[in-house]
Amino acid sequence: MASEAHDSQPLEADTDGDDESGYSSTLATSTQSLSQSVVDYVYENGRRYHRFQEGQYMLPNDETEQDRLDLYHHLQLLSLHGELCMAPIKNPQRILDCGTGTGIWALDAGEVFPSAEVIGVDLSPIQPEWVVPNVRFEVDDLELDWTYRADDFDFIHSRNIAQSIKDWPRYVSQMFTHTKPGGYIELAEAMMSLDCDDHTHAGSAIEGLGKKFEKALVAAGLILPSGAALKKYAEDAGFVDVVVHDIKQPWGPWPKNPEMKKVGQIMALTAVTGLESYAMAPMTRVLGMKPEDVQMECAKSVAEVNSRKVHVYQHMLHIVGRKPETEKIETK
Repeated sequence: MASEAHDSQPLEADTDGDDESGYSSTLATSTQSLSQSVVDYVYENGRRYHRFQEGQYMLPNDETEQDRLDLYHHLQLLSLHGELCMAPIKNPQRILDCGTGTGIWALDAGEVFPSAEVIGVDLSPIQPEWVVPNVRFEVDDLELDWTYRADDFDFIHSRNIAQSIKDWPRYVSQMFTHTKPGGYIELAEAMMSLDCDDHTHAGSAIEGLGKKFEKALVAAGLILPSGAALKKYAEDAGFVDVVVHDIKQPWGPWPKNPEMKKVGQIMALTAVTGLESYAMAPMTRVLGMKPEDVQMECAKSVAEVNSRKVHVYQHMLHIVGRKPETEKIETK
């Protein structure tokens, strides 16, 4: 049950001049809405949120956010060298994608594993209505009792839903119940706090925004994910061979390493709308900040990301665990 060690090597900043990547600092606007369903939504501070289980998840679900989620999926594929997950799954027949968002991970999984039935679950019905035969989507609250059969899924995937889970032990325990013996789970969560190896973030707008954001989440009763905590939840639920994979994701194109620079470029694109997506609801609802003040702090932070002068990065954690095989009872 070993845990993969953190990469202790500092990320070296590129100080050789202008960025010539060709990436712009704004998101493309050509992506069409992924859902044409007529649903009832909540509108707040110029953003659209889910109505079902209102307030459970504090990120918006509008087209701007959908664009960001799809771009972030591309970022994850880049970080995992084209793989959908870290779990060593082979020929799965049943896959559950928790917090599926736009459904892009589930759709990719349906293509990679054509013999598998893939189910994507989310609070918002923003997934495409027309999908391949082996993929379907459901609207549900994952903190309620799951209605799937026990020992049902070969693989359960969960990515970036820390802002909707208040009872992690129960959530992971339900995963254990519904995973087949020998099957795997993967909890993919970005740590909320940002790291910096050269102290360039000290006193920055990004540092100030991050502290307020963490304060709001704690006050809202949401657990800030850490590798140690998520690993313990998985082991306490009964999973074995639990491993924590820790991947650095820089914010902005400042790293000297070409691979990390490319990741940072995409992170900078997601930050254009992503910082406000994450910060607006918790900081206005919980901390009582004015929307325009949140927008201003986010804009200052985005400018710092694009300046390449603040060298921060986040830890993307992938916690992989296996459900033990059922013990066979020998008969005489």
